[in-house]
Amino acid sequence: MPKPCDCPHSCTSANPPAARKATRKLPQPTIQPIPTSQPRLDRTTLPALAARLTERDYQILDHLHRHQVLTTPQLQRMFFGIVQATRARMTTLLALNAVVCFRPWAGYGAGSAPTHWALGKAGAHVLAVRREVTVKELGYDPDTKVSTSLRLNHLIGVNDFFSRLHAHARHTPTATLKAWLSEKECGKQWGDLARPDAYGCWSDNNRQIDFFLEHDTGTETLKRVAAKLLAYRNLADATRLSTPVLFWLPNPTRETNLRKLLATHVHDHEIPVATAVHTTTGDGPAGPCWLPAHAETGQPRMRLADLDQGWPHLTLGTIPDQPDTGEDENAFLDRIFGEEESSR
Repeated sequence: MPKPCDCPHSCTSANPPAARKATRKLPQPTIQPIPTSQPRLDRTTLPALAARLTERDYQILDHLHRHQVLTTPQLQRMFFGIVQATRARMTTLLALNAVVCFRPWAGYGAGSAPTHWALGKAGAHVLAVRREVTVKELGYDPDTKVSTSLRLNHLIGVNDFFSRLHAHARHTPTATLKAWLSEKECGKQWGDLARPDAYGCWSDNNRQIDFFLEHDTGTETLKRVAAKLLAYRNLADATRLSTPVLFWLPNPTRETNLRKLLATHVHDHEIPVATAVHTTTGDGPAGPCWLPAHAETGQPRMRLADLDQGWPHLTLGTIPDQPDTGEDENAFLDRIFGEEESSR
């Protein structure tokens, strides 16, 4: 405190106090509230939303419904050219409540995870009208939180495999991804005989291969991985068709060890099996990265479409037929919003 002067007044010295050092204010973190539910819809919302959706938007919503979640890079490979366009359109769909998004924690030192997109409530309603079913019949459940699923990384890995096939087909006139069934759709198609991670039908250069995908992340023992072939043998016995089983492995060491284990399974010669290591270079999973099990020493790796010649002694499977439905759109609008009102 400054010293007072000698006058009878209660004044202080003319010398001003020393200026205080300015303290740096740290920014206060802001926590965004987590919405507990998606907004309700009314009869005017759906036509307004449908008027703003393009055919590409419907394809995006369909894939999000069938495959649960896709990241921004995966959507870019499948439907867009540059990431800016991807983000801009997905942000618009988010504002329309057609989709929802989240960004999972990636772990310390791993950087930021890409934005993950899932189907929103409004998007499910327009899909239901387009397919001429109710939201309940569509199978959409807004309470199912894929963001907290323990299988999220595995699901993203499976979808990444097929998004790269999509990307290759977009830029290759002779290539087509003719079918992509999710694990859930495979369960409906083949019941409890086998539960592959996905089913695909790939065509390139006038060659076509139908296959089951087993996406391996290294969390299971190799014995358990190899034991899955028993279910595929049961499926082959029931359908009298041998559909190739493709093991997509995380590293070369695990692939080598799995191939050694498969060589000891004599009965697995009846099931066409091929292995490859996760790759994002070149043509990705469409490229020459596949090696049939029990291949001769020195045999070169094959392109995905060329695997149709990998087992000439077997009759390979064909694409399954998909059901189709049809009905009046206005009638389904009444059913959809009647269902919405009754659930409130």
